[in-house]
Amino acid sequence: MTQMQTLSADEIGTLPLEKIDVSDPAIYQNDNWHAYFRRLRREDPVHYCADSPYGPYWSITKFDDIMQMELDHQTYSSAAHLGGITIRDSPYGKEMASFIGMDQPTHTGHRKAVAPIVAPNNLRNLEATIRERTAAVLDSLPRNETFNFVDKVSIELTTMMLATLFDFPWEDRRLLTYWSDVSTTDINAPNALVKSDEERLEVQREMGKYFADLWQERAKSEPGFDLISMMANDQATKDMSPGDLIATFVLLIVGGNDTTRNAMTGGLMALCDNPDQFAALRADHGLIKSLVPEIIRYQSSIIHMRRTALKDAEFCGKKIAKGDRVVMWYVSGNWDEEVIEAPDEFNIQRAKARRHLAFGAGIHRCVGDRLAEQQLQILWEEILKRDLRFEIMGPPERLYSNFIRGIKSLPVRIT
Repeated sequence: MTQMQTLSADEIGTLPLEKIDVSDPAIYQNDNWHAYFRRLRREDPVHYCADSPYGPYWSITKFDDIMQMELDHQTYSSAAHLGGITIRDSPYGKEMASFIGMDQPTHTGHRKAVAPIVAPNNLRNLEATIRERTAAVLDSLPRNETFNFVDKVSIELTTMMLATLFDFPWEDRRLLTYWSDVSTTDINAPNALVKSDEERLEVQREMGKYFADLWQERAKSEPGFDLISMMANDQATKDMSPGDLIATFVLLIVGGNDTTRNAMTGGLMALCDNPDQFAALRADHGLIKSLVPEIIRYQSSIIHMRRTALKDAEFCGKKIAKGDRVVMWYVSGNWDEEVIEAPDEFNIQRAKARRHLAFGAGIHRCVGDRLAEQQLQILWEEILKRDLRFEIMGPPERLYSNFIRGIKSLPVRIT
């Protein structure tokens, strides 16, 4: 693994362009990625790395260029059998694919099967439940003693939400968190939950069996309004292969858990690091509307999305060959100085705060984006209602990953 994460900003500034490889997970674990992308955006926004642990790849680093590529589905594919959506090729792409790893027309049918759960009318129905649970979690937190915000708040709230969407056995809900963490863990991390793709697949098969049992029950019952019932009764998804079923549940669990979980923790960190913004929020609770998208941009829980070129193409003057791996770095696009004014600043009064790439764009835009925003909005409404004062008691433990910008633990105290 290339080890560049220890370099200073000055050293990164003098590194030969061809030596820059932003695929190293340690760069993100050490939160040392800004200088690399600042330089690429300025000097080589469509950058070719000929040698990385994952093979050669292109980096797309500017906001508008990422948006252009996101919308060109005829040229750039998400298909799992071509490599999938991560810089690392999917090890079982031909046998397992979720709708995020599918191209048209198959993608649309699978996505439509689950979309009603996050339709506006259902979000309104969920609001009271989310608020009640959020209030209960906040009221149960210890006072004047240190606890892990990630576990006590972020994981608990997102796991309860997932269990509701699946109508999943409540007592087993933390299995959802475990399956999510196993699915996203980097097998090369020192403390990886699994150490090989085979070991990961074994856990995912156990997950698949659990969901398959629920699936069979729901398929025989009157159609319910939960994700399992929806897919078990939809023409596009009811006959999914066992591999595609596993991949789809991995996508729904990770999409519904990791992104919101890390935005909850990242938002608290950003506000505590910027007390002027926290003070402004306390003075005007109406700023929650712009706070939420600013948190989502600033945290950028998904670091990148990958595509594979379906044909030879020219992009911003560069020749991309059929089969090339092309990586859209959301963490870079969301800090593009030409699109986001003063992107390094955490600004909860930002104009056009919703203009960010954290949810992606086009046909693969996050299907649960509005639910994620709703969960964050309610969390901050309930925190402000109680006037909770958080103090961060130590540095965060970040995830070793180049895909999920995750926070494993954050020690805090309510004073």
